[in-house]
Amino acid sequence: MATGKASRTFGWILMGLVMVGLVGFGSTNFGGSGRSIGTVGDTEIDARRYSRELQSELNAFEAQTGQRLTMQQAQAFGVDQQVLARVIAAVALEDETARLGISVGDDHLRARIVDIPAFAGVDGQFDRESYRFALEQSGLTAAGFEQTLRAEVSRQILQAAVTNGIVADDTYVDTLYGFAREARNFTWAEMPVSRLTTALPEPTEDELTAYYDANPSAFTLPETKKITYAWLDPQALVDEIEVDEAQIKALYDERNAQYNQPERRMVERLVFGSDAEAQAAADAIAAGETSFEDLVSARELALSDVDLGDLSKAELGAAADTVFALTEPGIAGPAPSDLGPALFRMNAILSARNTPIDAVRADLNAELAADAARRRVGDMVAELDDLMAGGATLEEISESHNMALEQIDWTADTSDGIAAYEAFREAAAAAVDGDFPEITLMSDGGVFALRVDALEPSRVQEQSEVAEAVLAGWQAGKRLELLADEARGLIPSLEGGESLASLGLTEVIEEGQERDAFVEGTPPAFLTEVFLMETGDWQVVPSVDGVLLVRLDAVVPVDHDGDEAAAIKANFAAQTAQEIAIDIENAFARAIQNKAGIELNRPMINAVNAQFQ
Repeated sequence: MATGKASRTFGWILMGLVMVGLVGFGSTNFGGSGRSIGTVGDTEIDARRYSRELQSELNAFEAQTGQRLTMQQAQAFGVDQQVLARVIAAVALEDETARLGISVGDDHLRARIVDIPAFAGVDGQFDRESYRFALEQSGLTAAGFEQTLRAEVSRQILQAAVTNGIVADDTYVDTLYGFAREARNFTWAEMPVSRLTTALPEPTEDELTAYYDANPSAFTLPETKKITYAWLDPQALVDEIEVDEAQIKALYDERNAQYNQPERRMVERLVFGSDAEAQAAADAIAAGETSFEDLVSARELALSDVDLGDLSKAELGAAADTVFALTEPGIAGPAPSDLGPALFRMNAILSARNTPIDAVRADLNAELAADAARRRVGDMVAELDDLMAGGATLEEISESHNMALEQIDWTADTSDGIAAYEAFREAAAAAVDGDFPEITLMSDGGVFALRVDALEPSRVQEQSEVAEAVLAGWQAGKRLELLADEARGLIPSLEGGESLASLGLTEVIEEGQERDAFVEGTPPAFLTEVFLMETGDWQVVPSVDGVLLVRLDAVVPVDHDGDEAAAIKANFAAQTAQEIAIDIENAFARAIQNKAGIELNRPMINAVNAQFQ
């Protein structure tokens, strides 16, 4: 039964591949059945089959990404070679099935064809006319399709014989599960640099040089572009712009609702079917028998569903007087609403707000001036573009249009000043020495143009250039080294009965930490070190700003028999068995390919590929 279902499913999948992958196949011009792109053993590799698989792969890429690959792109990505390898592997298996005499009978093949939904008529049953039409649309004959399906099913039988029965070894699964789920209990404390008591020695020149040589990345300058730019910032024009009083008044009037608001109430509303139901609910709340929240929950609603926000008296309509009569938060109603009688819960009183124009005049003036400055800059863009196209230099346009002319040493990490703008960073990253400057718009309405004057490649600075940084780095490393020595000096006391807390350190106890856990305040490799320790041992682990003292308290055994463990191991075993089966199948396919021999017709392969140009 299982074999029958698998074969039937396989048949549907195969037909789906045929019907989808062969879109447009009928128009390819490869002539008769004798055209092949090569052989594996005694079996030809049909050119149409390779074309079909290649078409299917391109269609799959387009469906996944929304973009159609050109043949040049497909070849650059190696898609054609992957498809060719897949087809060769399949044909090799079919050649082996023929050699071994593996095949399926006509009755079995007919049953598979009848079960394919693509060949069903309007009644859901196999329809010969639908079968003929589908094959005709795909450029196939019935004989050709049935031969392909028979070969596919036969190959499936051989593949199943090679891979069926493969299971993952229990010892392998248990070992990996134990490694992954093993946990540790440990006690640790941070010993900061501030606890260092040993005096820092003076370094020798040899020690400083050794530190410099060992840490070249710390003293490496990134690739730097020497850039000159002309920048017209709208903010620089604001002081020159006079705003008319009428404009200020118009903007104030436009925002009158924002500056002048009547007294409001924050209100929730629960609507009832009748006045009697609403009154009964109000009486129950007043008697303490229920609450507004309980009434809302009884309707399977959330408070957000009944929240009206803050409303003025006018916005509350017929319920306004009832709600506004409350002098503190509480329940009002029943009162009418546009949806029927309702209870209102008033949660807050918001006083009226009246903001005179004089209070916001400066802000409105600045906003209008900034808008005018941006428009003024925008009006200059076309003129600046024409000047740059005519060969004007940054120096010339900065003088003629009052643009700031500045220089910057730009790297990929620069983000100060004009480099805070994404448009400038993108332009600076793309620019190269010799490019003509272009006017570029900025997010705040400003414009700029830049020129690369020089490119300084990445380089390691000379030790003399970074003498202070070398000294500071050596001192930081030396402090950690001396601190680690002092920490190791505490271990005998700890083994003798002292605790981390008694030594003035903040003791942290961790239990059940697995390998992939993260312990806050520890470096990334901390748990790796802990899992290498023996129970009862103390160890000093370097950290960024100090060292850590840690003792392994216990190795937590792994539960191999629980329900969770059984489920995880079963899933892992199934995945592992599948991966092993794939590896075995691939090895088997390579072996039979080597045994049978492969001959490829490169001109024919190129001809097929040319159909996709």
